[in-house]
Amino acid sequence: MTAPRPADPPSEDLSRLAVLHGVATSYSPSPDRSVAASATAVTLTLAALGVDASTPGAVGAALAARERELGERLLPPTVVGWSGSPPAALAALPEGTRLRIDTEQGESRAEADGLPPGVHRLTVTTPDGRTATAHLIVAPPRLPTPAGRSHGLLVQLYSLLSRRSWGMGDLGDLAELAGWAGRSLGAGFVQVNPLHAAVPGAPTDPSPYRPSSRRFPDPVHLRIEDVPEAAYVADPERLRALLERSGRLREAVLHKGALIDRDAVWELKREALELLGEVPLGPGRRAAYCDFLAEQGQALEDHATWCALAEVHGSDWHRWPTGLRDPRSAETTQARNGLMDRVDFWSRLAWLTDTQLTAAQRAGLEAGMPVGIVHDLAVGVHPGGADAWAQQEHFAAGMSVGAPPDAFNARGQDWGLPPWRPDRLAESGYAPFRELLRGLFRYAGALRIDHVMGLFRLWWVPQGHPPTEGTYVRYDAEAMLAVLVLEASRAGALVIGEDLGTVEPGVREALRERGVLGTSVLWFERDWDGDGRPLPPDSWRADCLATATTHDLPSTAARLTGEHVELRDSLGLLTRPLEEERAEAAADAGEWLSLLSRLGLLHGTGGGGDTSSEEAQIQAVHRFLLRTPARMVGVWLPDCVGDRRPQNLPGTWDQYPNWRLPIADPQGRPVTLEDLAASPRLHALMEVLREGGA
Repeated sequence: MTAPRPADPPSEDLSRLAVLHGVATSYSPSPDRSVAASATAVTLTLAALGVDASTPGAVGAALAARERELGERLLPPTVVGWSGSPPAALAALPEGTRLRIDTEQGESRAEADGLPPGVHRLTVTTPDGRTATAHLIVAPPRLPTPAGRSHGLLVQLYSLLSRRSWGMGDLGDLAELAGWAGRSLGAGFVQVNPLHAAVPGAPTDPSPYRPSSRRFPDPVHLRIEDVPEAAYVADPERLRALLERSGRLREAVLHKGALIDRDAVWELKREALELLGEVPLGPGRRAAYCDFLAEQGQALEDHATWCALAEVHGSDWHRWPTGLRDPRSAETTQARNGLMDRVDFWSRLAWLTDTQLTAAQRAGLEAGMPVGIVHDLAVGVHPGGADAWAQQEHFAAGMSVGAPPDAFNARGQDWGLPPWRPDRLAESGYAPFRELLRGLFRYAGALRIDHVMGLFRLWWVPQGHPPTEGTYVRYDAEAMLAVLVLEASRAGALVIGEDLGTVEPGVREALRERGVLGTSVLWFERDWDGDGRPLPPDSWRADCLATATTHDLPSTAARLTGEHVELRDSLGLLTRPLEEERAEAAADAGEWLSLLSRLGLLHGTGGGGDTSSEEAQIQAVHRFLLRTPARMVGVWLPDCVGDRRPQNLPGTWDQYPNWRLPIADPQGRPVTLEDLAASPRLHALMEVLREGGA
């Protein structure tokens, strides 16, 4: 592959200006190599931050203005303090500066010592009369360490169909799974894919990682029969007809080889929810709904307004009439008033979904789970969706998040997600991030943060340019972590950062210092600084969720048999000869199996002595995970029944049915939740975890 032609590097003044705004002028794809960002990438990124760097004169003016601003500034827009120690920013203030702190709790104080956790308002006045105000975030110094080790299940919820599902797994299935896994398997948690609201319209992007909104969940996950109003619909025959049609969808997936069709499921559920919406709420239900509306406030009104407008004008707000592109315009207010019934409909769906999510978490806790449901926070949102419309002042226009070129992808990646502007976040006291986390922690025992490195920096790609023409933009990681720790501690929840792949030096250490767990996947844990061989269990880190695989990787059965190589070859995804890939995969699996054998972890299954069976090897892999000091051990639910297929195959779009496969057995036959509960193979594997890997 031909390497891209080096672009013109930034000038000295442009580089200085970029650094002052947190824009990188180079990046390191490997520790021994540095690549300069192009002047074009830096200039366009600065423009997205509201800085004109289009000409040398503009660069000089912007540089002088920024240096003057920083030199005169008494406080940054947001100041961070950790409970027990004063905010570092206060030390730079002139001697004799007076403080006034208006706390979140409604108190007024004159000193920063002993402040309660929260987001406060700080005002300073210097002896010469200058004043400045800032948001003051005070957070506990770290999240508590989990009290003990727990093991749990990892599952893509849509893939888990029961005999009651409407063609895809739903929140009723999640509650059943949590209750069963807690009581019967001794599981401490169930981790699911992001359940954020998707962009409506067919065909819907099936990926849960490119949602319309991260602030509100998707009503496609509702269990219709569990909504109390379902018992009182005016036309029960119509609801029964929808149930029959949903049964045909379910049967097609479970018995006829059909893929999960989210759009078809939503078509039926939406019709059912329209019926349910005609049923008046009882006084208690109405009071609960009104409380939800009051709690969610402007954020929910914006979300429901976008959904109502999308029904009329389409799901990309950039194509709406000009006045409606501004959520605060008079035209939008008028349109919302005219669509109030639809705004109420979408608000009620958000409430119903929130209620069932809360019930699923409650089911896990009542079943004895110390954590319950681990929800997943996607790294961003769709540019045409609800969040990007409602919070557009916080997003960088004309930019997309991605990844730079590296040894595995010379072209880099463009994920099509608009990034938050770090300057606007700081000016708002990180309000969008706080609201997002607070909403998710309503029903989460723990939160997995996809690409947690994004709290520190993100690769911005100017629209219309390849990912190679991007650059990193830095965020105030201390402030982002303070918000994360504050909201998680308030909810009594754990946080797990997905820190796989290339991680900037110091990131894992900073996360660990604040009590954020990492993610360790067996196949990646090697002695990369030494001989490159599999890392023995006692060398693993403790502060992590340890797993054998993830939704983006081959199942353990496919990894052990090498079937993942054959799959990629059949789709034309290999970059090297097939035999070379096969040999490398076999050597990789062989090294791990050899280590498992040396550690005495390979046992025969069913009381026999055959340790070469795939089932025995999968059990051995999980015995190994239990030998590590990892505080959480996760089992990929499809591994429990020998599923061969990945749920997502990166690098593919329509060549592979990403995000549309039900959990299946080794022969590809779908397995229901009820089948899972009765599976001897699953129980044998989970018994390994209950016994602690003995």
